[in-house]
Amino acid sequence: MAKEEEEEEEVESNSKLTLSGLLNFIDRIWLATGGERIIVFTTNYVEKLDPALIRRGHRDKHIELSYCSFEAFKVLARNYLDVHSHELFATIDRLLEETNMTPADVVQNLLPKSLIEDAEICLKSLIEALETVKPEARIKAEEEGRLKMVKEKQEAAQEDVKVDESSPKVKESCMEVVKH
Repeated sequence: MAKEEEEEEEVESNSKLTLSGLLNFIDRIWLATGGERIIVFTTNYVEKLDPALIRRGHRDKHIELSYCSFEAFKVLARNYLDVHSHELFATIDRLLEETNMTPADVVQNLLPKSLIEDAEICLKSLIEALETVKPEARIKAEEEGRLKMVKEKQEAAQEDVKVDESSPKVKESCMEVVKH
């Protein structure tokens, strides 16, 4: 093995973080600071987290930062455009229900790009962005559904393949299949 490959392999092995290491790190932060601290961890895959990481004591508060709802949009429109109601709100409400857009992306489309842009131009910009995201969201949801179905089929196939090794008849029939 070349020296560069060995060094790269060593760096990779040293950069891996274990669950135990992460838990110890979090505990040390709490002990070292003495006072209360807020530590923010984010993930798009909460279901993949080890239960030890999210148990009480390591995680005191779980806040789900979801996609932008119409109620959240109205707050953003009020704060950024000083608009409490508009004829385009109904269209935006419908599109927000059909798509997944983060509040940050909504704000990005609400902010005026120049001094001459008014609230209506900004709201129309948001509608355009939502209509662009809509087909992408549908395609992504379909793809995720297909991947989930493939994974479930693979898991079911693996369960079917597992052999009860304690049964001599199963062993014999497997051996015959292997011979042929």
